[in-house]
Amino acid sequence: MTLYTQEKPKRAEAYPLADVGTRLVALIIDTLILGFVGGIVAIGARHGAGWLVSFIVGVAYHWYFMTQRDGQTPGKQLVGIRVVRADGEPLTATDAIMRYIGYYINTAVLMLGWIWALFDDRRQGWHDKIANTLVIQAR
Repeated sequence: MTLYTQEKPKRAEAYPLADVGTRLVALIIDTLILGFVGGIVAIGARHGAGWLVSFIVGVAYHWYFMTQRDGQTPGKQLVGIRVVRADGEPLTATDAIMRYIGYYINTAVLMLGWIWALFDDRRQGWHDKIANTLVIQAR
């Protein structure tokens, strides 16, 4: 088990990092939820704007759960993990949005941003590095 101690501790505790397999399960759950909701919302979009509407729904989803629900999307909550900033501060709207945009970068570059987390000592994908976040066990 890898432990991460905050660089600027808010509390005197160490957080066990979430494993990549658990993170993948959470991502799949959240992708299914977003696909369903985004698909329904995009049906009403006109003239090819469905992708933009789906992107905005994704941004809103991640902003809400990362900033208003303690870094836990429904998928992350189901598997018992959460996203935190590496410096121990709460996630900001910018952090959440940059992290979500990082998902697209991860995928666009031959999925390397996702694979990166398998070899990174802090288990960070590129989206985590962009937003300076860690995924930790919540339970």
